Amino acid sequence: MTSPSPVVLVFLDPDAPDGRLADASQPQLMVTDQGAARGDGIFETMLAVDGKVRKIQAHLDRLAGSAEALDLDVPGEDQWRRAIAAGLGQHHVQHPPAAPAADELAVKLVVTRGVDGAVAPTAWVQVSPVGELGRRQRETGIDVILLDRGYDSEVGERAPWLLLGAKTLSYAVNMAALRHAHKQGADDVIFHSSDGRVLEGPTSTVLLAHVEKSADGTTVKRLITPQLDSGILPGTSQGALFIAAKAAGWELGYGPLEPRDLLDADAVWLISSVRLLAPVNRIDGQEIGTPALRKELSDELNLLFAGIE
Repeated sequence: MTSPSPVVLVFLDPDAPDGRLADASQPQLMVTDQGAARGDGIFETMLAVDGKVRKIQAHLDRLAGSAEALDLDVPGEDQWRRAIAAGLGQHHVQHPPAAPAADELAVKLVVTRGVDGAVAPTAWVQVSPVGELGRRQRETGIDVILLDRGYDSEVGERAPWLLLGAKTLSYAVNMAALRHAHKQGADDVIFHSSDGRVLEGPTSTVLLAHVEKSADGTTVKRLITPQLDSGILPGTSQGALFIAAKAAGWELGYGPLEPRDLLDADAVWLISSVRLLAPVNRIDGQEIGTPALRKELSDELNLLFAGIE
């Protein structure tokens, strides 16, 4: 007997209050669906640990913001929450975790404009195990390269139809950037604008840290991220970590940042909801800070991040 698919699908359906379970091993999407044919849709990806989704409200809020940018009608929060609970429950039944610590699941919410001529969107929840690559990169760190995104830092305000601040399904450029990085022997990418501003990673937010001694000899730790008005996606993980870091005594800052700021930092990370904090070892071949300080700061921020719900 074949084992069930490790992926659980729950479609949001007005006739099924808790969502409609579907077989992930079978075709489920029409070829005329505009999400598949045109990338016309939005998504969010969250991390569930031991059956509990982290930052769920922040993700639902961002999904609503993306929907507004695309003039896309999406299901309400209650429908999403019920479908998410159904997906997690079904995954636990099919694949009970060997240990709570190993129970990390990626929970993806997807909405497309539906098939041509549809009056309602296509929406589903996908629950699947977190890949080993992301876990490994949290521990070992990553090498990245800088790439020009081809836009200046003000284009998002000038041309909102480019949807730079929305999390859309149109990820072909982001995936092409990652393939290019892999061909260069790197793991990931940090985009910069054509006018030299640091932006974001293809699937992550950029963070950097400086550690300094104040005049009275105390240690000052500063955590900085690029400005949100430069056409980047607001990071739910970055926002949550900033709140926790401020409570722990870190100073916070928002760009503008240039590539030189990354190279001069004591530590740089790419942060996202599923991979979490991935320390950057090298940028364009240049080591960032020192291994000891990178680890010390990463360990401290990971502890703060672990307490976020």
